[in-house]
Amino acid sequence: MRLDELLDELQVRIDAVRGTRDRVHSLLEAVVSVGRELDLAQVLRRIVEAAALLVDADYGALGVIGPDGRTLSQFLTVGLDEEAISEIGPLPAGHGLLGEVIHHPEPLRLTDLGAHSSSYGFPPHHPPMRTFLGVPIRVRDEVFGNLYLTDKRGGFDFDTEDETVISTLSVAAGVAIDNARLYEGSQRQQLWLKANAEITESLLSGSPRPAVLELIALRAQEITGARIADISMPVPGAEGLFVEFAAGADSKARQGLVVPYAGTLSGTAHRTGQPVTVLHASDDDRYPADAQTQGGLGPAVAVPLGTAGRESRGVLLLARAAGEPAFGENELEPLVAFAGQATIALELAERRRDAEQIALLEERDRIARDLHDLAIQRLFATGMTLQSAARLVEHEGAAERVSRAVEDLDETIKIIRSTIFGLRTKDRESGPGLRARAARAVGEAATTLGHPPRLSMEGLLDTDVPSEVADHAMAALGELLSNAARHAGATRVAVALKAEPGEIVLTVSDNGRGIPAQSRRSGLRNLQDRAQSLGGSFTVGSPDEGGSRFVWRAPLPTGS
Repeated sequence: MRLDELLDELQVRIDAVRGTRDRVHSLLEAVVSVGRELDLAQVLRRIVEAAALLVDADYGALGVIGPDGRTLSQFLTVGLDEEAISEIGPLPAGHGLLGEVIHHPEPLRLTDLGAHSSSYGFPPHHPPMRTFLGVPIRVRDEVFGNLYLTDKRGGFDFDTEDETVISTLSVAAGVAIDNARLYEGSQRQQLWLKANAEITESLLSGSPRPAVLELIALRAQEITGARIADISMPVPGAEGLFVEFAAGADSKARQGLVVPYAGTLSGTAHRTGQPVTVLHASDDDRYPADAQTQGGLGPAVAVPLGTAGRESRGVLLLARAAGEPAFGENELEPLVAFAGQATIALELAERRRDAEQIALLEERDRIARDLHDLAIQRLFATGMTLQSAARLVEHEGAAERVSRAVEDLDETIKIIRSTIFGLRTKDRESGPGLRARAARAVGEAATTLGHPPRLSMEGLLDTDVPSEVADHAMAALGELLSNAARHAGATRVAVALKAEPGEIVLTVSDNGRGIPAQSRRSGLRNLQDRAQSLGGSFTVGSPDEGGSRFVWRAPLPTGS
């Protein structure tokens, strides 16, 4: 009987050794599997899958700690399908029990997670969970994130061996993450260098400025994986930035917006000259006026185009979808360098355009001098000769023809003198275009309204709209914005200015109290008179959702 007991004990120990051997083998396979990947997203996914498999956990998660060091910027799960995740709602931000491992980066093992003092309970539709194992993942000297494992299969508790296995895996995971980030950084650096070369080449080859701005935004969007990319430029005389180019989701709604300096990501980056980042762009309380980053957007960054520490020449805004990784320091450095190189390229292009403009003006002055000193003098001398010769012509018809030739020469001299004057004054008389004037007027109206109006502009406003029509349109815009500030009591005002084939349309709408019927003719007759004097129209409406809608139209010359 003693022999049977010894044999049973030996069998138990053999089974234990085999189990340990199998577990070590599984751990080695997991380490190799994790270390094989170079794509960071795939590395993180393999780590959490391997962790859940090694300790037989029903549920596993990997939380990536954000730049603030207190909350989670990314949360990957295993054991929950997409339907269950959507029913639970927003992913954890790192509070409660999950935050316990963030604030105290040491392994935490619990037999009943609900009994812990930091546990807040579960949101609706969350599956019940009892046992818990949390282990931090370190990359060099920083805590990158944490592994969270719950509910060991069979109803067992996580033991010391489970903790040791996951702690060992976390060390290998840290090395794999570091390698993936280094590889990703080198690849991204190559893409930034290529994008800089492409932009510089485009500028030096003579591409127009709008095309270069588009190239800057699109390349930044591609490299960072952003959902939206906007480039905003300061509006002279106004307290805001004009969105000159927008790419990505809802780009048409953002392009043409006037973004105020106060309460916006882009405005803050422009004024401070430093990049500004947020984890949740859609609901960050520090930037309540930022209409650019609404609509389910997550991490965002605004990078100034210019010299650090000074007001920028513009701002590049990038935002990712909710749940995407935050913009870390490893991404900000090359992004800021890219913005700096793009700014230098824009400045070089502007200097080149200035030099070309100076050369053009000098050439005009030279042509004007030559016309005055050479052509006019010779024409004048020819006219004098013909006048003298006319006295010697006895034939009446011939004398009359000579006199007409002298008169034609005098008229030609007048035309040349007018041309000379035009060459010397054409560029001095040109002023800001309708697009800039409208953006400035809307920006200035933010003070009297108490909030920035929404502005959208479409069409060739600066080239297709004659100055007379543009002046009338600006007068109508000023009157409508003034009415909204004095009478509407609105909290939202939208302005749309569009140059369509053969027509310019100005639409101003608000969510205020509307226009009383008896006051429409007396209060807005001036706007109607302006439109009718140009052959256009002016209408006042009340949308179903309330407020007012004013539409001012004027025809444009044929061919515009």
